[in-house]
Amino acid sequence: MKTTTSTSSTTQPETGRLMNGADVVVESLAREGVDVIFAYPGGASQELHQAFARSDKVRVILPRHEQGGSFAAEGYARATGKVGVCMATSGPGATNLVSAIADAYMDSTPMVAITGQVFQKYIGKMAFQETDFFGMTLPIVKHSYLVLNAADLPRIIKEAFFLASSGRPGPVVIDIPKDVQQAKLLPVFPATISFANPTIAQQPKASGEQLKRVLELIANAKKPVIYAGGGIVSAEAHSDLKAFAEKTNIPVATTLMGIGAFPESHSLSMRWFGMHGTAYGNWAVDQCDLLICLGARFDDRITGDTSKFATAATIVHIDLDAAEHNKNKRVAHPILGELKDAITRLNALIAETQFAAPDISSWHTQIEAWKRDHPFRFEDHKHILPQEAIKVLFELTKGEAIITTGVGQHQMWAAQFYQFDEPRRYISSLGLGAMGYGYPAALGAKVACPDKQVIDIDGDGSFVMNIQELATAAVEKIAAKAMILNNQHLGMVVQWEDRFYGSVRGNTVLGHQSNIGSPDNPGGLYPDFVKIAEGFGVKGRRVLKKSELREAIQEMLDHDGPYVLDIIVPYTEHVLPMIPAGKTVKDMILK
Repeated sequence: MKTTTSTSSTTQPETGRLMNGADVVVESLAREGVDVIFAYPGGASQELHQAFARSDKVRVILPRHEQGGSFAAEGYARATGKVGVCMATSGPGATNLVSAIADAYMDSTPMVAITGQVFQKYIGKMAFQETDFFGMTLPIVKHSYLVLNAADLPRIIKEAFFLASSGRPGPVVIDIPKDVQQAKLLPVFPATISFANPTIAQQPKASGEQLKRVLELIANAKKPVIYAGGGIVSAEAHSDLKAFAEKTNIPVATTLMGIGAFPESHSLSMRWFGMHGTAYGNWAVDQCDLLICLGARFDDRITGDTSKFATAATIVHIDLDAAEHNKNKRVAHPILGELKDAITRLNALIAETQFAAPDISSWHTQIEAWKRDHPFRFEDHKHILPQEAIKVLFELTKGEAIITTGVGQHQMWAAQFYQFDEPRRYISSLGLGAMGYGYPAALGAKVACPDKQVIDIDGDGSFVMNIQELATAAVEKIAAKAMILNNQHLGMVVQWEDRFYGSVRGNTVLGHQSNIGSPDNPGGLYPDFVKIAEGFGVKGRRVLKKSELREAIQEMLDHDGPYVLDIIVPYTEHVLPMIPAGKTVKDMILK
């Protein structure tokens, strides 16, 4: 969403003491409740770092790469629902934030990215470390600012936080030239903001007639399903969803972004569906006659061939982003509305009208049979399997940890074999699928939730992409754990090679091809993650034997600092079920 904004204070503003622009930025962030920023310095942002050094209001965490810092800001935001904040210098520092900004845009994560910029007189002249960061981020932000007047800083920062967190959350960029950081001013801090377009600050609401129609559709349904996405989590509507499902007796399937929006241990839960989701969730959606989509976007990893997705269903789609209606899938009832409001009012209507849930006992019987016959499963093996490692982690943490992941097979197995009953416990790059996300996100989540266990379930390919953040963990004393499922390959790409490319290896072996490491060949394992961790001052351990798995995971959990547990697993395992890209439920691979 791009906006052109014009704001003014609607209540009495506060005038600060004489400050420079950089000090105004720090003060403005503190006023927005920011307690931590992940920031890497450089020439064009040095004034900002000096301002942070003069203040004790905001903790500054130095990542070892700007991408690591921005992924950490995302992890902080995903774990709390608050705006995550990162900062970098101009040019390459700023461009290193792009993956996280794009990720935040696709996964609707509230984030503010602040960047230093060259002096205004050099903008557009290919000055040293100059890039048009305002322009290059326009397609992947809710809004971008290039600040040309220091007096605008308090308003812009307040505006940015509102835009990042309101409506459908997302990233906002604030690009600040160095002369603006240095400028002296008496800042005016607005108490509130207003917009030239008043609809920006308004939450859309479903009409009463639309909600009554939803209940009418439910009353006449024989095979209804609720399809819940990340919008439920963003709206803090998980308790309302649970009440709605229980009142209507409708089974619930979530997206990966929606994991934890409905408790997975609940009898109405079908967990998550899509490419690698539950077989029973996919079959239920395929065969339902009423599909109620709440805060999801009919992503291709959910739908496969959209023309053959839920063809027997009347589809209701409630979402606060009108752009998502009929974008990927035509629906019968697109309803524009904020989710918590809509579900709360649906629950009230049920009570007011003495709504009686339809008799769908035969539908529940069918779903229970599918659940019984087709659970997530794995066969016993002489070596540690990745699924087993995650299952043991779930048992030892009792499902109460925050789990972050990289991208690949381990990401899917984490969602399959760790059960989530609460939102904001599964934190993963899902729209963009950015490798290297897992450990920095774990750092951000641990900073946000220091009293919770935070474990990055990662693959050796993803983990090495931001392995330098072990230094951040050690120096900043952030006790985030990494449990690496190390198969020496790019596992998900290998799985596709095995299924669709005749097992021809196209640059998917991560170790030495002449001596590929494995549980049977530990001498060929590469690199040595334990030695790397120790080099950063982080405790590490490698596990090869099944008999040592449980004790090793417990050691990791009991350790009071960051920890790297390198679990060696075979590369031959595939994530199942699997619906091939662009295919349908009928093409699902079960074994």
